[in-house]
Amino acid sequence: MADYFTHFSCLLDAGSPENAAKAMALFHRLRTEEADADEPAFNGFDLAQQDWPSGSHLWIHDDDQGDVEGVINFVLRLAEDLNLTGLWGSTSLTHVLGPGSRLSGEVRMSLISVPARASAGSARMNG
Repeated sequence: MADYFTHFSCLLDAGSPENAAKAMALFHRLRTEEADADEPAFNGFDLAQQDWPSGSHLWIHDDDQGDVEGVINFVLRLAEDLNLTGLWGSTSLTHVLGPGSRLSGEVRMSLISVPARASAGSARMNG
């Protein structure tokens, strides 16, 4: 049976180094909370703050599972927690069949639209 996996790599501007640090804390907290879950919602990717500690960009990339749904769940949760608005998304990702397969392909990932909320302190997502 084929082993399907997806590779992806993208940046998310959290708006400030403080928001990037909060995003990292949220990521680690959610991973800890879901450690024993049968179907974790925030899994299949890794997160790193670029140019730490002064950078506001987060590097989101596949881990050994490459679950795009986990990324979408996390970005939407992050946008809610940090009051981020706007569009964000990867331009492309690569979906690959497992070992021994000659098939691979590129698919487009949809942009995630996070509507603005009535708050003076919101930051815009750019990705």
